[in-house]
Amino acid sequence: MTKATDLRQKTDDQLTEELGNLKREAFNLRFQAATQQLEKASRVKEVRRDIARIKTLQAERSRSAAK
Repeated sequence: MTKATDLRQKTDDQLTEELGNLKREAFNLRFQAATQQLEKASRVKEVRRDIARIKTLQAERSRSAAK
């Protein structure tokens, strides 16, 4: 799980890259769940929340840049 304070220190490009990696991982986890090969079901929830954290931070940055 990534903390919000760690994410705030990253640049926009790093956040975009991290978001892409997490979305790819979420896809793989969904695929594993569908084929009954998922080892750690709680990881799905963690990844979803990390994606939400990054998207929230990106939205905050875009709002503050628009002002």
